[in-house]
Amino acid sequence: MTDLKSPRLETPRSFLLDWDAETGVAKITLNRPERLNALTFEVYDELRNTFRALDTEPEVRVVVITGAGRGFCTGGDVEDIIGPLFERDFEGLLEFTRMTCDLILAMRQCRQPVIGALNGTVAGAGAVIATACDVRIAAESARIAYLFTRVGLSGADMGAAWLLPRIIGFGRASELLMTGEFVDAAEAHRIGLYNRVVPDGEVLAAATALAEKLARGPSFALQMTKEALNREAHMELEEALEAEARVQATCMLNPNFREAYDAFVEKRKPRFV
Repeated sequence: MTDLKSPRLETPRSFLLDWDAETGVAKITLNRPERLNALTFEVYDELRNTFRALDTEPEVRVVVITGAGRGFCTGGDVEDIIGPLFERDFEGLLEFTRMTCDLILAMRQCRQPVIGALNGTVAGAGAVIATACDVRIAAESARIAYLFTRVGLSGADMGAAWLLPRIIGFGRASELLMTGEFVDAAEAHRIGLYNRVVPDGEVLAAATALAEKLARGPSFALQMTKEALNREAHMELEEALEAEARVQATCMLNPNFREAYDAFVEKRKPRFV
């Protein structure tokens, strides 16, 4: 992996960002292992800006996000974020909560597929970041909790009440967001929150393998798929069908569609651009 040099993409100070030029896979590593990758104001801000920049980075085809050490992310740092928030008035608090929501929006608007490689504790804002990923691959140790109500906050934080019911259903989402209780990896997989569970120590390799597989695919088609998943959540059926008809016609004009056909006729693997 190498640093990704781009005029649009600054090197972050608060986490690691590297890129495999051969596969087109970028990897974000939350890098405060001594604090179980708890988030600071700076981490929130830099993550938001990084996902915004990745959206327009033509050399990046898939993004993997993971955490260094024993956990993925335990949410906002009690000392660096929670304490200082008591010094803010409503407008100051709203500035912070909007920034956290902007991170999730940047992840969902990032056209490349985003894969979460989850290990250890996945809690609070860390759980919502994981939920905002397109695919979640988890280690057997990856227990998850939306802890907000347990500290007197709404379980509807950073888009959790929009994202989670669409993944696991309204009833299960209501329970997780209201109780704030931890769910182990086996249960998270059973209810559909985790796409796959692998042994501890293998999660990053499994996530990277999937990322490389997707990166070999037709990027434009994957981008259109993610955009449709985002937009159609609030559409009526007739509107969604028209949107998909237009998207599919657009994809048929893309060179990857012809390449897939030529590869089939010539009995070879397609070489997507």
